[in-house]
Amino acid sequence: MAKNYYDITLALAGICQSARLVQQLAHQGHCDTDALHTMLNSVIDLNPASALGVYGGREANLRTGLETLLGVLNASQRQGAGAELTRYTLSLMVLERKLSARKEALDTLGQRIAGLQRQLDHFDLESDTLINAMAGIYVDVISPLGPRIQVTGSPTVLQSPQVQAKVRATLLAGIRSAVLWHQSGGGRLQLMFSRGRLTTQAKQILAHC
Repeated sequence: MAKNYYDITLALAGICQSARLVQQLAHQGHCDTDALHTMLNSVIDLNPASALGVYGGREANLRTGLETLLGVLNASQRQGAGAELTRYTLSLMVLERKLSARKEALDTLGQRIAGLQRQLDHFDLESDTLINAMAGIYVDVISPLGPRIQVTGSPTVLQSPQVQAKVRATLLAGIRSAVLWHQSGGGRLQLMFSRGRLTTQAKQILAHC
């Protein structure tokens, strides 16, 4: 069966968008708010109509992720910011595979996300309450699957409980995109052997934004 590279690229851009936001938060203590909203909302929407629907139905919502994806696909850096982004992206893929192999963890994750939807009736998506709840899901359900993702940045910034919660909530959103990536037919081998195809597709989507 032919791979749907449009959906695969969108999902991969979602993972990369989470990675970029984690990097921004860890180094600066803040991040692109529109891009963050897109990622947090992707966790809540459990029945999207399409892969694009996961990200609010607009390709422009993934601009940060698409640009990051192009950097990751063409990275020659083994150190610094580019290497950080690649490490976060690959680590999220590894954790998602571990999650998919654990039915109990998947069931718990579904129940906890349903709880988030109920909280949305009373709190905004970007409220401390919702972000702390998402961070709690990451700590309780995803982290124990291991290996833990080592987030690097400014030690002062990373001491902030609010930043820590946003980082974990954003990593949870990265797992959501990694799930979509596999559902769409994505796999690690594509990152090695289909970089040209992914690069072309990402550039085409970006041109629409």
